[in-house]
Amino acid sequence: MTDPSGSDIDLEPKNKPRQKRAIETYERVLDVAARLLEEEGVERISTNLIAEKAEITPPTLYRYFPNKYAVLRALGDRLMQEQNGVFARFLTDAGDSIEAQIDGTFENLMETLRVTEQHPGGLSIMRALRAVPTLQQVRLASHHQVTDEWVEHLSTLFPNIPKADLWIKARLTVDIGYAAIEMAMEEQAISSKTVLHEATTAITAYWQEIISNSK
Repeated sequence: MTDPSGSDIDLEPKNKPRQKRAIETYERVLDVAARLLEEEGVERISTNLIAEKAEITPPTLYRYFPNKYAVLRALGDRLMQEQNGVFARFLTDAGDSIEAQIDGTFENLMETLRVTEQHPGGLSIMRALRAVPTLQQVRLASHHQVTDEWVEHLSTLFPNIPKADLWIKARLTVDIGYAAIEMAMEEQAISSKTVLHEATTAITAYWQEIISNSK
């Protein structure tokens, strides 16, 4: 029986595939699970259904994952890594300029949206990571990783501002961006560009004081 808190559910994969065939099987399981997540929702999918649609036996699936939540956790990790990769490249391109980092917010959000839309089950995975208590740690760990990396960068630009203060601003900015991506994918009556432009305006205003004080 599922513990609503997720505390008794093992989310760790059993084995990481190393050989080409095993890696292909592992990725097929994740792609199938992503499609089923879109079609069936979290509650209705099962390891047996995933195995059936992936054309493998349940014992083969259990070589890699102890339960369906471990599969979903791996889906979340895979998507978060892609999204985080976008931010890492953006941060590198922006260099040692907070102005460039903030000015590039719209392009960063648009690229993150593109990657998420192209990722199998992107929106459904984001929804699951937010809605299912068992999986929320995946989203939080990803956001903390991005925030920590950004704060290390920011602390060199603003050595007189305590890291704790920078962390709060960076963490909230990351969450605003993540929410905007989700909204851009969900709201059919509003263009995604409009949503991301509005998010960019909010983020720019939020950082304006610290940018002004740094000049």
